[in-house]
Formats: sequence, structure tokens, C-alpha cells
Amino acid sequence: MTEEAPHLLTEEVDGILIATLNRPDKLNAISRQMMDLLTEAVLRFRDADELKVMLIRSTGRYFSAGADLKAGNQNVVSPSVSGVQSARSIRENHRLNLNNMQQLWDEMEHIEKPIVVAHHAMCVGGGLEMSLSCDFRLAAKSAGYAFPEGLFGVLPASGGVSRLTRLCGPHWARWLVMANKPASADKALTMGLVHEVYPDETFEQDALDFCRHLTKQNGEQMGAAKVAIELIADSGRDAGRHIERMANSGLMLNPSYIKGMEEYLKGVGGKGK
Repeated sequence: MTEEAPHLLTEEVDGILIATLNRPDKLNAISRQMMDLLTEAVLRFRDADELKVMLIRSTGRYFSAGADLKAGNQNVVSPSVSGVQSARSIRENHRLNLNNMQQLWDEMEHIEKPIVVAHHAMCVGGGLEMSLSCDFRLAAKSAGYAFPEGLFGVLPASGGVSRLTRLCGPHWARWLVMANKPASADKALTMGLVHEVYPDETFEQDALDFCRHLTKQNGEQMGAAKVAIELIADSGRDAGRHIERMANSGLMLNPSYIKGMEEYLKGVGGKGK
């Protein structure tokens, strides 16, 4: 019997850690092995100074069909299958189990480096929940989005409803979650779910070029911006202004900023710019 290929592949290119979901025959359904390998990749990205950007992509006709329901994931299928007897147990298992999805999505959201996800095809369920925790979502023209959990009478509860509502507002959260309607790449752009839509023919290179662009940005600035943006999203106007001033007070003491400003002022010839 041929040995099964790893469910996730990684490579490093120009300071970019590329993680590729690699279960095309299973529509890149998220397995225990995939979660373990993705966790290893995320922590490696977090801890390695030479890695500036993480890119998550996939192979095959789906970006991801979501959690692998046929693999017996605890409490993903139903209480009758998993043996859960109470609503409290279900809530706790959403938080602690489900292949550690909530913990990993939270960690991805908190790492002070940019994580980019590139959807070349349909992205649904847990794959979409994972994508909502990334900083940038790029779509090929043929990409699409949906939360099929509504077909079973439940919610996408590993951050799906909360992150989607925060990103796109209740208006579009109702469309995907309550109405259980899909969204094309173009509609996702209108919703604010993705940042850009690229032609299918050039998508892989376009996504890599965007990541290369990010590697050239100031890492300290991007880290501070990521934290500040998250805090400000939950704050009032005055608190938001305090947060941006606090963030800048540290950035403006950075030697790279001081050196850059000195060189800039010399370059403009003292014109007061």
C-alpha cells in the first residue's frame, strides 16, 4: 500500500513560510494530522525571526471543505456519536477540543506577524473559520465561501460567527450564517471578507508577490499595527486615539525609525518636509 502523503506541506521562500493543505482527494478536509502539522508550522513561524510572513494555501478543487466529519472528531458529528450528555459539555468541547481549532485560530490572530491565506477555490466551514483568523485573505476569481453548518441546524462556533460579524458586520453575517447562502469571490470582496480578487491564471504568483511585498515592510510597525487595530476595533474613539499614541511612542524610539528619518531629512535638503 502506498504511504499517504503528509496532510500539510511547508517550505520557506524569501522569508515566507508557505503552508500548503495537502489532502486534495478529501477536499482538504481538516484532519487531526493536518491540525498538528499546521500548529507546528504556526509556532515555527511565530518563533523564527527570519520568517517574516506566513502564507497558507492548498491544492485541489477545494481550498478546504472544513472539518473532517468522517474521521470521528470528538463532538463534531453529534452528541449521540460522541457521548456528550449536556449543553455545558458541548460548550466546553467547542472551546477545548475540535482538534484545538479555537486555540490555534486565536494564536494565529495574536502573532505579531502577518498571516496571509490564499483561496484558489471553495472555502467552507472550518477552513473559512481558520481563514477569518488570518490578517489578509486573497481570493482567486473561482473562489467561493459558505458555512454549511446551517444545513445541520447549528452554528460555525469555532470563531466563525464572532469573527465574521466583526469583519463584515451583522448584515453579511446574516447572509452566510442565517440564510445559509454562499458568496462568490466578487461578493466576498464587496462584503469585506477578502482583500483582493485576482485572475485564476496568475493567482499563485499574485499571492506570492503580495507576501513578498509584506516582507519589505517594517516588522515592528506591522506588529504594533496588528495589536493596535485589534484593540481599537473594540474601543471607543478616545480610547482608540490613546492606543495609537501608545503604539507610536514605542515605534518612534526604534533605531530604524530614527535612522530612517535622519536619512530622509538629509535627502530632502532641509526643506522642512
